[in-house]
Amino acid sequence: MTSYDIPYWKKYTLSIEEAASYFRIGEGKLRKLVSDNPNAEYLLWNGNRVQIKRTRFEKFIDTLGAI
Repeated sequence: MTSYDIPYWKKYTLSIEEAASYFRIGEGKLRKLVSDNPNAEYLLWNGNRVQIKRTRFEKFIDTLGAI
C-alpha cells in the first residue's frame, strides 16, 4: 500500500469494483442495483461514472434480508 492508498473502510465513496470487494457482493449484482435504482441516496454520479457512498449503502443493505 502506498502513502496515497486509503483503506476501503475509511473511504467515503467506493467504485463498483471496490464495493464488490468490500461488501462481498458481485460486480454484476452491484451494477444491476445501480441500473435499477439510478437515483438511490447511496449513489453519487460523477458524469456517467457511479460511486457508492459506503455508509449509506451499509445502511441500505442492513434493511435487506437477501440481495
